[in-house]
Amino acid sequence: MSTDRRDADGADIAMPTGTPPTAPEAAPSATDGRLPESPAAGSPPAQADPAHEEEAGGVDEAEVPDTEDGDSAGGAGEEAEQGDELSEAQAELAAQRELRARIEKRKAEKGGSIESGTKLSGAAADLLAAVRAVETGDKPGTSFFATPAPEPRQAAPAPEAPVRPQPPRPAAAVAPGVVAAVRAVLSEGGAPEALADRVAESLGEQAPETLRQNPWQLLAVPGIRPEQADGFARALLGAECGPGDERRATALTGWLLERAALRGHTALLSDEVRRGLAELAVPDPDVALQSAIEDGAVLVFQDGLEEGPADEEAERPVPVLLGLDRFALAEESLADGLARLVNSAPKDAEWESAATAAPSPSAADLIHAAAAHGLVAHTGGEAARAEPAALVTAAAALGLRAYATAHSENGRRRLAELTGPGAAATVAGLLSGSEGPGRDEDGALALDVLVVLDAPQLDVETAAMLLESLPDGGRLVLSGDPGVLPSAGAGHVFADVLAARACPVVVSRTPDPGPIGELVSGIGIGELNRVDAPGREVVIVPVRDAGEAVHRTVQLVADSVPRAIGVPAEQTQVITVGHGGSAGTRALNIALKERLNPGPGRFGGFDPGDRIAYTPAPGRTLPGTVLGADAEGLRLDCEGRRTVVPKERVASLVRHGWALTAHQAAGMRWPAVVVVLPGDATQALTRPWVYTAFGRGERHLSVVHGVDQALPEAVAERSERPRTTRLGTLLRGLLPAAE
Repeated sequence: MSTDRRDADGADIAMPTGTPPTAPEAAPSATDGRLPESPAAGSPPAQADPAHEEEAGGVDEAEVPDTEDGDSAGGAGEEAEQGDELSEAQAELAAQRELRARIEKRKAEKGGSIESGTKLSGAAADLLAAVRAVETGDKPGTSFFATPAPEPRQAAPAPEAPVRPQPPRPAAAVAPGVVAAVRAVLSEGGAPEALADRVAESLGEQAPETLRQNPWQLLAVPGIRPEQADGFARALLGAECGPGDERRATALTGWLLERAALRGHTALLSDEVRRGLAELAVPDPDVALQSAIEDGAVLVFQDGLEEGPADEEAERPVPVLLGLDRFALAEESLADGLARLVNSAPKDAEWESAATAAPSPSAADLIHAAAAHGLVAHTGGEAARAEPAALVTAAAALGLRAYATAHSENGRRRLAELTGPGAAATVAGLLSGSEGPGRDEDGALALDVLVVLDAPQLDVETAAMLLESLPDGGRLVLSGDPGVLPSAGAGHVFADVLAARACPVVVSRTPDPGPIGELVSGIGIGELNRVDAPGREVVIVPVRDAGEAVHRTVQLVADSVPRAIGVPAEQTQVITVGHGGSAGTRALNIALKERLNPGPGRFGGFDPGDRIAYTPAPGRTLPGTVLGADAEGLRLDCEGRRTVVPKERVASLVRHGWALTAHQAAGMRWPAVVVVLPGDATQALTRPWVYTAFGRGERHLSVVHGVDQALPEAVAERSERPRTTRLGTLLRGLLPAAE
């Protein structure tokens, strides 16, 4: 899941835009399965594989594709379509240059340093002073904060039992009168009336009054961009509208942090927020930021403070983080929940006999670790999933209530083949109560052992709810492949737990088999090696441009893979770098539908038999098939589960699914996969992206290759950009390092 960033960044929302008065200037044959041995080798592709030969079709001009993340291709989900806009790196550099020039100009005008926040008093002035003093190193990080620094703890006592969350319930529908009132305000401001339901859903019953008092609150609606909110505000406020409006600055600050969450960050450095505000033409980012802090729209953290010299003068500048309360509460709740597991006494059982009967040494190691600890991490690839499955089976044989969960229904089905269908669920199904053992009288999940596979896909809010739901004395095993793309939502939970050394870590010694496993294992350590593929398990299809990439992809799915490999088209999944561009999911799905299931799209662009990707919540993608439609909405079969999507939500939640992005495909596998790498995708490639995409195929992998040496370079040099989170620091403050 990644969610479609039409909703996240508003690329497809048509409404008037406005810019503030002082806005700054913005600045042909397939090969057998052999890849270049290393980036230095630069080996040309081998000769054509006859099974994939076919003349190329028309040539289309390549376009810059959407990336999976605002930082790079492998972040929290697909970024908004960029079109002809500057790349993020270029935009950031331009913003920095603009900001520096404006600072120098202001310094010259004032004849000295800038006294930010001089109009503030009381708590606001104190908070601004705290932020600036800590950042510059003038004061130690704890000097200006009301709460004293916590005393170092050797071992934290078990936190109090959490308040158990109830299974999520559907949100109550907003009253029709509220929606009608919102529609009237939107019409008055020149915004599409079709947004009324989403605005009312985001802002609640007071939405009409909220919009009139602060039109920039429209930014709280997913998909709205600042220039659209500016245009809406200008239409409602007229002469009162200006770039320095405090309401605008506060809303933009929240929008910047929400946008950062789409890239996986739970907080941002204060300098990054200031830079973003300056880029959005806020005249005084310091004052604007402090106003947002005073209003409670932003929280200030200094969790990055490390123990240092006692001498205050030797204290180094401390990074100050800014974040939204929802992510702050989630990370703090998650850290407390993990500490509760570590410090609680798990239910005893005769584990030694279970470890002795384990099917592999790594499975025995995992059983031993789970026997002695309430929290355990386990790392490994697809074949290593058998080890946590063996733990669940062993725990059940000992009379413990044991369950395993996966990120997707696709993953749950594969997991059920190892544990049995009665012991496997999806994380979402477990939390909602639609799957799994249900909850006890205290609201906790009725289990003793929980194994969470695909742990890298856990975002911080989901993980927090999961930990709050676990019973005291339970055991939790977080299992996953650390090389894959991280969660589509905010946070870096699995990586933070590993980095904090919060618990024992069992590293699987079970490698993924076959040519695909060998290829992916090499990618995981930064090497793109040649692999022998006598059964055409890995096939490289070189292309010259995006148009040929689309043509070859359709040929592979519809003809070559079924004929040469024996995998039908409905079991072959296409994976590409993003939704936009000449070889993104949109272009590929149009071409694949025309070949595999042509039709007029009579149900909102869909026909019975169309493959779809349904995104019921951010970070969750459910592949499925269209069954039909009626007055209730579009009827889908999502891997055996029937669902109906209301017709007003189809456009935002459902897209064609013959082609997915790597983020959408994470946690899933198919018999055959075709990975499309058009020439305009070079900047989007990272090692985790390649590792994730190439690892989705069980029997066969075709790579439509048009990026030349950018592929080995990405594997060797481009790791995932780090995410700014607080969980690791919180854990290190609560727990001693695991031995």
